Amino acid sequence: MDLTLETLQGKMIGHCYPRHRHQEFSGDIPLHIIMDNYGTHKRDKAWAWLMHHPRFVSHFVPTSASWLNLVERWFGELSTEGVRRGAFGSVKDLKACTEGFLKA
Repeated sequence: MDLTLETLQGKMIGHCYPRHRHQEFSGDIPLHIIMDNYGTHKRDKAWAWLMHHPRFVSHFVPTSASWLNLVERWFGELSTEGVRRGAFGSVKDLKACTEGFLKA
């Protein structure tokens, strides 16, 4: 599943992939990495590596981290209100539940 938090509206936008293999994550697809504001991530050597690997897009959690709380809360709601209450006979059923939860 590919998820994006649209912070202006506070909505999650997502896409379920039909398969979960290395092919879906290899290639030119940007990988967004969310890191805390700890100083080691901002060292010259780390930045140099990131500059040579533009596929990895780094984001730093703000000190307040309120948007990260939204993401954690959303996954908690998906788990308790969507997944735990259901019985899924197939991956297709689980995908339908997750996509329905995204739309709601």
